[in-house]
Amino acid sequence: MYHLIEIKTVPIEIEMKVSPAKLEHTRGTVDLEISRNEGGLSIKSRPIKLNIDTFEARNSVVPTAMRSIEQYAQQGQQASYTATATYAQQGKMFLEAKIGQDVIGQISADSTMKDYKPNSNIKFLPSEGPEITWDPGEMQIRYEMDKLNFDWRVNQPQFEFTPGDIELSVTQRPDVIIKYVGGPLYVPPSSDPNYEPVDVQA
Repeated sequence: MYHLIEIKTVPIEIEMKVSPAKLEHTRGTVDLEISRNEGGLSIKSRPIKLNIDTFEARNSVVPTAMRSIEQYAQQGQQASYTATATYAQQGKMFLEAKIGQDVIGQISADSTMKDYKPNSNIKFLPSEGPEITWDPGEMQIRYEMDKLNFDWRVNQPQFEFTPGDIELSVTQRPDVIIKYVGGPLYVPPSSDPNYEPVDVQA
């Protein structure tokens, strides 16, 4: 007796691709920018300033209208003070007069002597000198050196991480192959050309 069925199994085939993890590092870079500020030399000079004020000197020669009014007012005030004192003195003399005393003659003589003032008509003009002031001179010297500016730009190093990867692919699916390896079956069996009866012994 021989086998009529042949059974064959086909295993599964799996292909696996593994990509390892990677860490990539880029170097940092440095940029340098240099700029220059130019200095210089500056000199500022101011000479002596002379201030001459001739207002009082000109007023002593030709007074202004306001100064003339002021002078006349002072002279009038002084004259009123002098007249008041003179009249008071003369009144006192009349009150203290004695019999036979010539009070009027004495007053007249005193007035004549007071009014007599020798005048040589000599006067120095101007009577006031100019007012002179001065501002001292000044010199400023400023020197500034050149300046160099350094601007550093530092780029930090970069790290790039690529994670690992596992790829699975099925190249052959599992299978079961059943194959009939026997001959044809005849029904009834006697129709088989190669039929041989089976002896049955009683």
